[in-house]
Amino acid sequence: MADIHALVPAPQDREPHGTQPGNNAPESPAITEADIGEYREQDRFLPIANVSRIMKAAVPPSTKIGKDAKECVQECVSEFISFITSEAAERSLIEKRKTIGGEDILYAMATLGFDNYAEVLKIYLAKLREHQSASAGARAERYIEPHVEGA
Repeated sequence: MADIHALVPAPQDREPHGTQPGNNAPESPAITEADIGEYREQDRFLPIANVSRIMKAAVPPSTKIGKDAKECVQECVSEFISFITSEAAERSLIEKRKTIGGEDILYAMATLGFDNYAEVLKIYLAKLREHQSASAGARAERYIEPHVEGA
């Protein structure tokens, strides 16, 4: 108990967020290569459980999938997503947009030679948007109160 120090009140001449007047808050240090190397491999990849679930759905129920196969696919799909996203981000940057959209992904896939996948995804994207607009319309209808004349 002898190690406990008395609490000293903070000076009252500080700004509300704890910075001195005229001084900017300290900036966080830049990320270095050493910092990047410290990230665990699993943090750079899709979760193995999600990859495993998708793989299991594609094979008969009696089929077993080895850990090394799951890890290999995990790394491959993570790299594929990064590859496509990087190309899509480049397009949105050129067009001075901050958001990557579905069309950017389709463009990237076609540009990188994945035309067959892009065609299937184009259909999926159209169906997804159709479903979203139908859902939005249904939600709007639920919240419209009936108009009663003479009330």
